[in-house]
Amino acid sequence: MTSKSAEKQARVASRRRLRNKSVRSEIKTGITRAEKLIFTGELEEAEKAVLSAVSSLDTAVSKGILHANNAARRKARLLKKLNQASAQAAVEPEPEPQPEAEAETEGKAEAKAKTEAKPKAKAKTKPRTRAKKAKAE
Repeated sequence: MTSKSAEKQARVASRRRLRNKSVRSEIKTGITRAEKLIFTGELEEAEKAVLSAVSSLDTAVSKGILHANNAARRKARLLKKLNQASAQAAVEPEPEPQPEAEAETEGKAEAKAKTEAKPKAKAKTKPRTRAKKAKAE
């Protein structure tokens, strides 16, 4: 037998769980969207998505849905990924497009060089056991 106050708390908890579920889903969606944009290299759109995800994390903290340290950890991880991707993009400039005629002749020359430079496969040898290694020495 449960008390009236316990029954009421169960009802309140279920309402809160439903309300919090949508906020948590929004957070996860925002983080996933931002990570996809970061990994595809669309950094300008990724920055906007990261800002949106950070905003939703802060909102969840203010509503008491997430603990502040949990949100801080998620934000730090997301921003770290964004900063690494932007630093990598700054270091590696995009390759210059080659004219079509040059690209075709270079591609054929590279393919020919690869086929000529292939080393022959070595014969497979059985790995020695410790006893055989000691005997050989």
